Amino acid sequence: MANSWWEILIFCDPSLDELIFWRAELFGCRGTASEVKGNTCLVRAYLPQEQYSLLDLAALSLLFRQDALCAQFSLPAMQWNIIDEEDWSSSWKKYWEPQEIGDRLLIYPAWLPIPEKSDRLLLRLDPGVAFGTGAHATTQLCLEALEMRLSADPVTQAFDFSHAEPKKPPVIADIGCGSGILATGAMLLGAQKVYAVDIDPLAVRSAISNRKLNQIDPKRLLVQLGSIDRLLEMIDGPVDGFTCNILAEVIIDMAPQMGAIAMPTTWGIISGVLLEQAKPVADTLEQNGWVVATLWRRQDWCCFNIRRS
Repeated sequence: MANSWWEILIFCDPSLDELIFWRAELFGCRGTASEVKGNTCLVRAYLPQEQYSLLDLAALSLLFRQDALCAQFSLPAMQWNIIDEEDWSSSWKKYWEPQEIGDRLLIYPAWLPIPEKSDRLLLRLDPGVAFGTGAHATTQLCLEALEMRLSADPVTQAFDFSHAEPKKPPVIADIGCGSGILATGAMLLGAQKVYAVDIDPLAVRSAISNRKLNQIDPKRLLVQLGSIDRLLEMIDGPVDGFTCNILAEVIIDMAPQMGAIAMPTTWGIISGVLLEQAKPVADTLEQNGWVVATLWRRQDWCCFNIRRS
């Protein structure tokens, strides 16, 4: 049974799916996907059978119910069965469709034929077991914020009128890169260079694979194992901007270190934060020299666009 997986099926209110995604990812689920059937959303999540027992599944079911109660939604129903490695690797992919993000990006599963025509930037993706498919609200918010940052009016983007000199495309860091979706999106949207780090070796492997899938020069998109400490060893100097789509608790712990990669003009895009967690995150950022310029909301999640104070 070493190569077997728990396939977990969660039937919930469609408005609850993002919270289900978050709880599943936090618990350790991999390859999460969802589909809507009538008035019900079916979320599929996967756990390695050798690492999780029936007691663990019962605990996860209780957490889902507690989250629903706190959010004042009807209680989800959960069931599970065991599938083998081959079925797991393909099962969740059946329900993941191409998705338009913002005005310019199209997240496109790697196993589908490349479309002959598209007026969008094609971000091909195979997340493997890493978090980040573009389906989660926080990922979408970050990609939309990146698009606004990197897709400004061509004239004002190309020139700094105060010096009348061409302005170089930005150098960006992606902290907690997961599948590499934000780092890859930044490159497609015009970043000069992206440094991506993650503490999960499987995420690093996935990000490198997606870099190759999108035919991006490894010298322009550097992916390594680690966090901000490793990032400081990789970069030549402060970055122009950074993305950080992880958990609120980790963002709070990491906030004192963010200034080490920044200069006075550096901006940041931060998500992975529930609305109820927004205030402590914002307070911590401000205590460490950052100003929350805008706060975007989607369902129960928010995205901070920050700059140096």
